[in-house]
Amino acid sequence: MQSTKSAVGRKIVMALTGLILLGFVLGHLAGNTTVFFGEAINAYAQHLRDLGPFLWLIRGFMLLVFALHIYVGIQLTLENKAAAGVPYQKKVNVRTTFSSETMIISGLVLLAFVVYHLLHFTFHVGVSESLVSGGHVTNVLGMVVEGLGKGVNVLVYVVAMFLLFFHLGHGVQSFLQTLGLSNDKSLPVVTKGGKALAFVVLLGYISIPLLVLAGVVK
Repeated sequence: MQSTKSAVGRKIVMALTGLILLGFVLGHLAGNTTVFFGEAINAYAQHLRDLGPFLWLIRGFMLLVFALHIYVGIQLTLENKAAAGVPYQKKVNVRTTFSSETMIISGLVLLAFVVYHLLHFTFHVGVSESLVSGGHVTNVLGMVVEGLGKGVNVLVYVVAMFLLFFHLGHGVQSFLQTLGLSNDKSLPVVTKGGKALAFVVLLGYISIPLLVLAGVVK
């Protein structure tokens, strides 16, 4: 891909794929919150199934975007380390945070979580046979309650969502800067806005497994 030949091009690709992924994260969260309305999540799942092959095109596109985001992120990380040259005896971080320092790690762990999530809720690994018929889950609410009623699954989901929080907290600010939508003057506001959005996403996502485990959603 020609756009990844230069460092500037790679940063733009990183920003655009990050923006697409953010849109997916927000849309996916909106769909998942239908679990709070009982059978509504079954209707939501049926709506997705009604998309037919188009749904798999969307999934394939999003996985491609995610893979490209990770690939370019690794490239940029390696370039930054190479450009640093010989390490200083005492490292001084300027305008860096835990989130920015661990972006590649959180990204790779989130990739592993996506695979785990797809196996669980898309390919029905570990789902009771009584909930599956003809390759489809007949009761999505039941599948969610069954899966997230297990402490180990809840732990995996909550840890992954905290990593997503750290990743988004820095990522939103980063891609807005790359696309020229923020400057030194607006940076503090953009940074706080990114963290606020990441926090809302965190609360939204972890509320589902925690409320299922607590027996509120059933």
